[in-house]
Amino acid sequence: MAKAAAKDKTQATKKERRGKKDASGRGKGPKRGLSAYMFFANEQRENVRAENPNITFGQVGKVLGERWKALNDKQRVPYEAKAAADKKRYEDQKAEFLAGEESN
Repeated sequence: MAKAAAKDKTQATKKERRGKKDASGRGKGPKRGLSAYMFFANEQRENVRAENPNITFGQVGKVLGERWKALNDKQRVPYEAKAAADKKRYEDQKAEFLAGEESN
């Protein structure tokens, strides 16, 4: 009986963590923009795995971090441009979302 009560309690806390939808049922809003590093990591992840077939998940992150640190400012420019564009997309979508929320 105690296990069943404990299970119900953990399920309740999971539901609370999930977050609530707004009144219109549209969800929590747009996803945040990715950072320059995330654009780099998404592009390079498959290369790292191909070069190191037996690498673990954590080691992939370490290699990506080392490669990111090794880039100079000139090499980072395309990723920073993508991040800036994605940040603008997020801000535009957020403003649209908030405007729609106010009209309800």
